[in-house]
Amino acid sequence: MHHVTATDKSRLYVKDWGSGRPVILIHGWPLSADSWDDQAMAIANAGHRAIAYDRRGFGRSSQPWTGYDYDTLADDLAAVIEQTGAQDAVLVGFSMGGGEVARYMSRHGGKSVAQAVLISSVLPFRLKTADNPAGTEQAAFDKTALALNEDRPAFLAGFFRTFFGADTAQDPVSDELLAWARSVAMQASLKATLECLKSFSSTDFRSDLSAFDVPTLIIHGTEDKTVPIDASSRAAAKGIQHGTLVEYDGAPHGVFATHKRRLTQDLIDFLGR
Repeated sequence: MHHVTATDKSRLYVKDWGSGRPVILIHGWPLSADSWDDQAMAIANAGHRAIAYDRRGFGRSSQPWTGYDYDTLADDLAAVIEQTGAQDAVLVGFSMGGGEVARYMSRHGGKSVAQAVLISSVLPFRLKTADNPAGTEQAAFDKTALALNEDRPAFLAGFFRTFFGADTAQDPVSDELLAWARSVAMQASLKATLECLKSFSSTDFRSDLSAFDVPTLIIHGTEDKTVPIDASSRAAAKGIQHGTLVEYDGAPHGVFATHKRRLTQDLIDFLGR
């Protein structure tokens, strides 16, 4: 199976590697399932089934005009779970993908899910409001949208340097990896890129946290400048009853690349619990 069909007939590209207990990997903005390749291979080699898919509008999936709200994105995840026959699954959401995990747990009652992992996640609420003073100002997200409209490749070049801590990390990623990330991001439609920016920046997941009724591993870098840890995973961990927060000291946002060996081992260890 290389595609799953969503309720609006959009086609979602799926990688399905290995056999055993299913681990569903949900990528961040503005990448694709390819960002999970290192972890997916290791998960499959460890005797599990790694399922990674391109979010609608990104990678090789359909690029519809609508459907970039988290209710629809959670329904897309439900379609992936159902059509791949995943049972007793582990949901792993990176960055924006943490939102799909949370909304699936609340909207679909966590059906077929036994464990969850949130990595550099946007939970619980990114936007600064009167009752969320630690959030990010709307003006910052507006500035990002304007930059995307003006010169998307140029914006992405700078964005990924921060994303991977290229100028601050003790062991920076290669220039080639930065170029690869930008090329993957450019596969997405501009519409999807902008609409998903709006969704992850404005969706309030605070009420979804109580729906996490399974063991949940939360991983976040302490030097994440893209999604700062204080306003995200440290806050989310307090609202997830069965959550365990693991902080990667000095790590930036894109830990799937910068700390891939540690992250991969932490995932496999968690799967074995």
